[in-house]
Amino acid sequence: MVTFVELLKKGNKSSGIAALANTVLAIIKGIAAMISGSGTMMATTLHSVADATNQAFVFIGSAIAEKTPTRKFPTGFGRVVNLFVLIAVIVISIMSYETLIKGWELIQHPKESGNFWLNVLVLSAAVALDGLVLVKAMKEIVHETRSEAKGMAIVSSAFKNVRLAAPPTRLVFYEDIIATLGALLALGAVILSKTTGLLFLDGVGTLLIGLMLFGIAIKIGFENTIGLIGVAAPKAIEDRVAATILADPDIDDIKQMRIIQEGRRYHIEGYIELKRGFTLAVADDIKFRVRDKLLTDPDIGDVTIGILETDGIKDWKPAPEE
Repeated sequence: MVTFVELLKKGNKSSGIAALANTVLAIIKGIAAMISGSGTMMATTLHSVADATNQAFVFIGSAIAEKTPTRKFPTGFGRVVNLFVLIAVIVISIMSYETLIKGWELIQHPKESGNFWLNVLVLSAAVALDGLVLVKAMKEIVHETRSEAKGMAIVSSAFKNVRLAAPPTRLVFYEDIIATLGALLALGAVILSKTTGLLFLDGVGTLLIGLMLFGIAIKIGFENTIGLIGVAAPKAIEDRVAATILADPDIDDIKQMRIIQEGRRYHIEGYIELKRGFTLAVADDIKFRVRDKLLTDPDIGDVTIGILETDGIKDWKPAPEE
């Protein structure tokens, strides 16, 4: 029986690293916020607390999702990670609300924060650390989507292929974009409020961070709700599976196929048409050969296929571009 510790080792690396990094950031920012009294610093502290909590939840969820299927749960536990991400969305939403309230309060009743250089130092460190976690998430997206991007091409590849990445990796990617931008925004607000004397800018920065948190909560919440219901695989995955099947010399066509995403894995059901003249025993061998070839793909959880003799009519047509 697989132990919980062994499952944790299989958890999503990006979310685990991000949880640790944001825990450190939350502690540092929290100390700086208490010393300086900066509203923007408090907002970005709450953001880091939300990120650390979410990513810890998601890391545990991604580990549980790796449990092998059981008699009671024959399709496995892949969707558990979507559920944990939705719990994380609730945390983000609460933090967003608190941040918006704090920002509006600071706009109505602006006050000067102290320890200017402490704020600048902490926020600069936050930009650097959040940026490193974001780069790690981009590299993970490139790895999961089998992109061959190198160097600066990783950035464009990550944005292009993020929808094909595992739910935990997508969460870390989106959250750390907001975290990095939020830290930059907070840094700008602190500097501008100090140099211009416009103290309400501290509240404006806090308000904008709250709005970004709210926006990312909606986006992540929507993506994981449809994932929890059960969503069809993206066109790129469908095309890859179809190409693998049709590459077999004894396969004439795909009669029908359905691919459902379960967490980070895909479940395939369908009927394939064989060329004429095979005995039942040989046809079975071909079916198992195709199934085994599909299962070598680490993104595919299980395959259920039936076999038919070709009717001479081409049924399989690639899905239209998304």
